[in-house]
Formats: sequence, C-alpha cells, structure tokens
Amino acid sequence: MSAIAPPRMGAFEQINLAFRFALRELRGGFSGFYVFLACIALGAAAIGSVNAISQAITQGIQSEGRSILGGDLRFELNQRDATQEERAFLDTLGDVAVGANIRSMARLMDQSDQSLVEIKAVDGLYPLYGSFETTPQLDISAYGRPFPIDREDIWPIATQQIMLDRLGLQFGETLRIGNAVYRVDALIDVEPDALSDGIGFAPRVLMSLAGLEASGLNQPGALIEHTYKIRMAPGTSEGDIRAAIERAGEEHPQAGWSSRSRSNAAPALSANIERFAQFLTLVGLTALVTGGVGVANAVRAFLDAKRSVIATFKCLGAPGAFVSLVYFLQILAIAAVGIAVGLVVAAIAPFIAQYFLTGILPLPAEMGIYPAALMIAVIFSILTVFVFALLPLGQARDIPASSLFRDLQLSAVGLPRVSYLVGAGLSAIVLAGLAILFSEDQGIATTFLAGVVFAFVVLRLVSNLIQAGAKRLPTIRGTSLRMAVGNIHRPGALTPSVVLALGLGLTLLVSLALIDGNLRQQIAGNLPERAPNFFFVDIQNSVVDDFATLVDEETADEDKLVRVPMLRGRIVELNGIDVAEAVVPAEARWVLRGDRGITYARNVPENSTLSEGEWWPEDYTGEPLVSFAAEEAGELGLSIGETITVNVLGRNITARIANFRQVEWESLAINFVMVFSPNTFAGAPHSWLATLTMPDASAASERDVLTAVTRNFPAVTSVRVKDAIELVNQVVGQLATAIRVAAAVALVASVLVLAGALAAGNRGRVHDSVVLKTLGATRGTLIRTFVTEYAILGSVTAIFALLAGGVAAWFVVSNIMSLPWTFLPSVAVFTVIGALTCTVGFGLAGTWRVLGQKAAPILRNL
Repeated sequence: MSAIAPPRMGAFEQINLAFRFALRELRGGFSGFYVFLACIALGAAAIGSVNAISQAITQGIQSEGRSILGGDLRFELNQRDATQEERAFLDTLGDVAVGANIRSMARLMDQSDQSLVEIKAVDGLYPLYGSFETTPQLDISAYGRPFPIDREDIWPIATQQIMLDRLGLQFGETLRIGNAVYRVDALIDVEPDALSDGIGFAPRVLMSLAGLEASGLNQPGALIEHTYKIRMAPGTSEGDIRAAIERAGEEHPQAGWSSRSRSNAAPALSANIERFAQFLTLVGLTALVTGGVGVANAVRAFLDAKRSVIATFKCLGAPGAFVSLVYFLQILAIAAVGIAVGLVVAAIAPFIAQYFLTGILPLPAEMGIYPAALMIAVIFSILTVFVFALLPLGQARDIPASSLFRDLQLSAVGLPRVSYLVGAGLSAIVLAGLAILFSEDQGIATTFLAGVVFAFVVLRLVSNLIQAGAKRLPTIRGTSLRMAVGNIHRPGALTPSVVLALGLGLTLLVSLALIDGNLRQQIAGNLPERAPNFFFVDIQNSVVDDFATLVDEETADEDKLVRVPMLRGRIVELNGIDVAEAVVPAEARWVLRGDRGITYARNVPENSTLSEGEWWPEDYTGEPLVSFAAEEAGELGLSIGETITVNVLGRNITARIANFRQVEWESLAINFVMVFSPNTFAGAPHSWLATLTMPDASAASERDVLTAVTRNFPAVTSVRVKDAIELVNQVVGQLATAIRVAAAVALVASVLVLAGALAAGNRGRVHDSVVLKTLGATRGTLIRTFVTEYAILGSVTAIFALLAGGVAAWFVVSNIMSLPWTFLPSVAVFTVIGALTCTVGFGLAGTWRVLGQKAAPILRNL
C-alpha cells in the first residue's frame, strides 16, 4: 500500500484527499457526536433566536413609528401648556393633535369605592396615524367639541374592562373623576400610540380635552403632561424632522419641551429590548461556551475511538498535520449540521414570537428571516468549535503510532504544539471581542465574559484540588467508598469535566435565584413594614392645610403624614454643557432622561444624610443651590461647586451644587435626586406630594382614609402602596421568569456536557467494570461505587456554586441595586438537591449499560 499524503503533494491536493477520507469516515453516521450536535445547536439557536426576535421588534418599532408615536414629531411639556408663540411655531410644522396625560381617581357615584386611573385627553384630530378601535366604535372626532353628551353635563369616556371590573361598573354607567361626571360609552380595544405614552400602572381612561377641563384636575402645578403630536407634509424626510427639532431648540431655547420623532417613537422600550437582548445573547454565549466543553469531550472521545485508524494512517506515512486535517474537516462537517439545526430554530423564532406577542409589542406586519442575526449565531458557533476542538486535535497529532497501538489515551500526551494553542487562543480572543463589539453596553459584556473566564479557571482549580485531596486521603476501609475516591483522582478521571460542566450552570442559577429572592423579599417582605401606606399626589397649595387637617382627623396619633412641595424639571446642562453632548455612563442616563421630580427644603430631608458639603441656612437668600444624590452625582462625574441647569415651567434655572446626600431609595419614602434651596422657586406654581404611614392600620382603616380623601379632595390622586407593590411584583415575576428561562438554556448546556463527559468515559468504565467483576466485584458493589463517586462530585460542585453564586448575587444586590442582602437557605437546599440529582441520575443512566457488559469480549482484547 502506498504512503498517504507524501510530502511532495501540494496543499490543495492534501486538502482534497483529507476531505475524501473525512467523507468516507462520516458514512458511519454521527455516533459519539450527539452531545456535540446538541451543544452547538442549542447555542446557535439561543443566540440566533434572541437576536432575530430583537431585530423583529426593533424593525416593528421603526416601521410603525408614526402610529406608535401618534405623529411624525411629538413635543411634550410638563405642568404647563404651550405659550401662544410656541403653539404658533408648532402650527407651522403641520397638523397638530393636542393631548394631555394625568393620573387621578375614578369614583363611584355614591363615593363607596374608587380606583386609580391613567387619563388621556385628546382633541378631534386624534389619532393622526393608526386606528383607535373601541367597542362599540366611537366617532372620535366628536371629542373635539367643547360640550358634554347631554344637558346633564355628563361627559363621554372610553376605558378598559379592568377598570369596570375593579369598580363593579357596567357598560353605560356613570362615575366621577375630579369634579365632573362621566359615562362609559366604549371599551378600548386598540390604542395605537399607547407605547409612546409609556406603560401605565392603572387602567386607561380616554376623554376629550374639554372633559378634562371640566374635571378641574388641570390646576397650576398639577403633574400633567401636555403633548403636541404633529403630522407633517407627505414626503417629509428624517432630515426635515431633525431640522424641525433643531429649529425648536434655536427659536425657543427655554421651552423645556422634550421631542421625539417617528424614528425614535418608543426609546425606553427600544433601549430595554436591546438591553434584554444583550443579556440573553450573553447567556446564550455562555451556553455555547459551556457546550464547548462538551465539544472538547466529544472530540477527545471520538479521537480515542479512532486510535486504530489514526495509527494506520501514521504507519502508512501520513503526516501528523494530514491526520489532524482529516478529523478537523469531519468536526467542521458535523458542526455545520448542528449549526444548521440551530439556525432553523432561530429562523422560525420570530414567527413564534409573533403569535405570542401580537398586541403586546410592535412587530412587523410580515415577519421574515433576519440574516444578520443568523450570521452572528454562525460566527459564534464556528469560533466556539475552533476554541475547543483544536486542543484535542493537536494532542492526537503528536501521539506516535506505537503508542496508539499500546492503547495510550490522549490525556496522557500533555499539551499540544504551540500552533494549536495559538489557534485556540486567537479564536477565543476573537470570540470574546465580537461578543463585546456586538453588545450595546460593552462594559457589561466585558465584565460578563471576564466572569465566565474566571469561573472556568476557578472550576479547573477546584477539580484539581478535589483530585489532590482524594489522592492524599488515608486508606479507606469501605470497598465502594475506597474505589469511588480512587475513581476521582485516577488518570483520565471524569472529575474536571463534571465539575466544570455542572459548576457553571449551577453557579448561574444560584446567583439568579438569590437575586430574584432578595428582590422579592425587599419588595413584598421587608419594604411594606417600613414603607408608607399611601402616596398622595397633586395636592394644591390652596388646600394643602385642609388636606392635612382631614388626614389628622381620620388617622390615629401614631400615624404620620409627611408632605413636601413638588415640581417637575428636566436637567438641560451640566456645568454649562448641553446634556445631549455630555458623555454619560449607561447607569446614570435615567437621571437625564425626561423630567424628574424636584423639590425645595430648608432642612436636610429625614430619609437622607449629608455625605459631603454643607446644608444652606434656613433663611438663605443667595444664588440658587442644590443638593444632589451622592450615588447619582458620582455616576455623572459631578463635584461640589459645579453647576446644573434645570428647565422648570419653561425657565432655565442654574444652581450650584452645595452638597451630596446618601438617599435611602429602598425605603419608598419621599426622596428626590435634586433638592433645591427654597429661594430657587420663589413664587413658582407647584403642588404638594404627601405620604401617610399607618403602622397598625387595618384594611378597613385604610379604606376609610382613602374614601374620605377622595370624597373631600377629588383632584388629589391617591396611590395605595400595597397595590403598587403588587404591580411591581408582577413585573419582577415576569422578568424573573424570562431570566430563569434564559438561565435554563445554560443549565441544559451544562447537563448536555455532563452527559457527554460521562459518555466519553464509558470505554474506561467498561474496562474497569469487567476487570473488577472478574476479580469478584458484584453489580451492587459497582453501583454503590459509582453513586458514591457522583454524589461526592455533585456535593462539592454544589458547595462551590453556592459560594460563587452567593458572592455574585451579593455583589449585584448590595453594590449595584443598593439593597440589603440576605442569604436564602432554601436556594442552598434546592441547589444541592439539583446537583446530586443531575450527577447521580445522569451518572447511573450513563453507566447502567456499562454494568451489563459481558466480560469475554473485553478480556479477549486486553
């Protein structure tokens, strides 16, 4: 037989010949590569699906931008209407639909019950784009008429079924809002611009602007948003819209309005989708990288099984590089099948999302394939194969034919050649670099990947320590325990693979479970004990003293009412630099986004402590000063003595930072990022915000207070904190469910890798089992041995996961969320149970067949 791939053969000929050999070997199927296929398919599907769905939603927001925004351009003013000059400017841009948004209380006619509602007042032009659908269908143009629906001054409204359910109302019945009476004429089915108005925490009520005026809620200083949605001329380009926004800023620099265009219709939603997609992509990448361990195990097991074929290749003169190329091509071919399966799942994921998310999130009318998302999945998957397959291939290359015939394992060879190490290292660097490049927040992506790499290194050290400890244990009397400990540290042991595979998934799940548990405990457990029972908003200056008197009459001596003045303002400059041009870290952008609640005070607020600087005197009359929350100031890079400019009621006010405060946000008491000196807003119209804390109040007492306030002060908005907490719990629950599903992907990958590691060690287990049974060991002894081995590995891995996951969760909860940290024992118990179930269950499932092997065929080949 002639030599294979002689040195004089050219590179193209060698590749062609290697490809032919690879195809011939693949005729036997994918035996031994099922875990490989599953790991690659799972990672590719996770990454591709997340990015495809994210692109679909983003495309939906862009394509439906006009309908979502309610116009080509939208301007918003808080606590005031546009002036005549501002309105004249807006009219030059196109058709202007005027609206207003405010929260208030809807009350039954007999005052026996009430519910918080989100009021949206519109004129006859609403909606400029899209379709407002109700049951029955309303003639919305009638809402532009300045009169009620009948002579009894009853105003028409459209609302959601949930409000009728809360108040026990029927369709067509009447209720009170503020000082006016309204009749439910229709139920809202489709509100095209709901996303751009923000997600509400109460049922929507739609009425006319005249109907809102009749309610008496639109008082000076009331927390009301005035919107001006503009339909520009047909053919208006994005450049024209940007020019209009620039004109608005130049011609009315102190208007203080915020603007949005049809291309940025729901920025908060888009940002949240991008952030969540980034998180899920990183979790998918973690699953893919974790699956890479399974790839390495599968490749190593496959090459171990091909020792005789490799030996034959080498005996016939095949160079080591040629042998590596043959099997590398096979691995790429099998990986291509796994990637293809993952891409099929990723391609249909947007269609599945369309079925579940239609009516909840904006999606394109016609869903399609998203090549960019699929390409990201392909690149990440191929690079993962390179990272984890090159090392065992390099080891196989350097085993001489004589050693192969002597049944030497790859693990006994040591590190592969430098070229293979460099190739795997470069692939890993490129993989990490692309993951960071494709992320919206590169800092988070870098930290996340650094944590994964650190976990890999630490888990490898843990497995080495386990093996070293097992090796140094004194002689053990029990046969099963002695053999189990020996299995842990013997050459070719499964310890590194099991610890790494199970450790990553469990650590991620422990950290997420502890974060979720602490959030729920703070929101539903600890917070209500010290949080106020009620928030009262929009208390007018003229009635604030009467309001306090009423509450004092309705409550016990130990109950406490706290009231503070409140305005709305938007930061427009930091040290004279426009915030649009300032470089701000992602975690601080919320402070500059939109209007913030602000207040003034003579003394330090009771829920804050000064951390730097000095408070102003009670009779201070100098230049405007401001106290800034310390954490947010640090994120913005602000220092004592620097200035901020806020726009309040159409005026720009510049104040110097006098001090920083540590704020207890988690207390749910009245807290503000900015507290100004009292002289800053002298004479400015504003309302008051109040909290009422009732430590020993019953549900009946709370209901009596709420009824009294609503009956006597119909314009005051009352928010029961427990109801708000329930809403937050629902949101947190939905988010936690989504995160758990994402983390489960990583856990599934870990389980696959564990199963692959056990399968890869089956050949050695068969050999050991046959020899032990020949020497007199019973099946029961072997089962106890394997159960003990897997239980030891599972327990140690669970302990590591508790420590590592606990530290990660503590850091997130304490340092990022600034919440008190509590270790939850139930999470520890379930983690240990899960680890033992995975290791013992899969271990026994993988070795049960081994125990049934007949001795004769194995002994004949020894």
